[in-house]
Amino acid sequence: MATKTLAEMAVEVLRTADGRAKTALSHAHAAAWFAARSAGAPLAIGTATPPDFPARPDRPELLDPRDVARRRPGSEAGRLALLHAVAHIELNAVDLHWDIIARFADQPMPLGFYDDWVKAANEESRHFNLVSDRLEALCSHYGALPAHAGMWRAAADTAHDFKGRLAVVPMVLEARGLDVTPGMIAIFERAGDPETKAALEVIYAEEVGHVAYGSKWFNWLCGREGLDPKEQFHDLVRTYFHATLKPPFNEEKRAEAGLPPDFYWPLAEAFPVRG
Repeated sequence: MATKTLAEMAVEVLRTADGRAKTALSHAHAAAWFAARSAGAPLAIGTATPPDFPARPDRPELLDPRDVARRRPGSEAGRLALLHAVAHIELNAVDLHWDIIARFADQPMPLGFYDDWVKAANEESRHFNLVSDRLEALCSHYGALPAHAGMWRAAADTAHDFKGRLAVVPMVLEARGLDVTPGMIAIFERAGDPETKAALEVIYAEEVGHVAYGSKWFNWLCGREGLDPKEQFHDLVRTYFHATLKPPFNEEKRAEAGLPPDFYWPLAEAFPVRG
C-alpha cells in the first residue's frame, strides 16, 4: 500500500468531523511525519484538494457572531461558556494548520515549513483535548453550547493567498490569543480552578511558537519575493481582516514571537475595511 503524502494526511484530518477523532488522527499523522523525518526519509508533500470548509460535528450549533451570547466569566456558567469558546477556537486551529499545508502544497517551501505547521497542528490538537477534558470534568462537553460560525472566514478569504493566510491567521488571530489568555488564566485562578488554569498556561506557552512560525515564514516569503514585510503585512491585514486591531497588546510575548510593534500598532487605528 502506497504511503500517504503529507497533503493527503492533512485532507484526512480536515474531512474528519468529530473533535476527538479529528485530533486523534492529527496526532497520528504528526507522529508519522516526525518519525519519517527522524529516519532521514521525509514523507512526500504531494498535493491534495482540501474542502472549502472542514467537517464539523452536528453540535455545537454554529451561529452568526452577533447571535452568540456574551460570556460573563464571573459565574460558573460564564466560565463554562468561556471554556467552550476556547475549545471551539482550538478545534478550528487544528484545521487551520492542516489546511495551510494542504492548500498551499503546490508552493515550493523548505521542509522546515512543514515541520513547524505539523508541530503546531499537533499542539492545537492537544489544546482541544485539554480544554474538552476540563469541560467534561465540569459536567459539560464540547458541543453543549452554540459557537461562533465566523471562525473559518479568515481561511476562506485567504484560500488563494499564501502570504495573506500567514498574515491574518497566526500573525493577527493567534497573536490576539497572546493578548487575552493571561486574563483568562486569572479568571480561573480567582475561581479556584487550578486544573483549568494549568491547561490554559500550556496553551499560552505554546501559542507563542505558532505566532512565531507565522512571522518567520511570512518574512521568509517576503524576502524571497523582494518585498517589504511590514508594508505587505499592513496591506494584507487591511484587505482580509474584517475588524480593527484592538489594544491592549501583549507586547512582550508578541516580541518573543517575532512580531514588532510597528507591525500592529499602526493597524490599531481605524482604517477602511474592504469587503
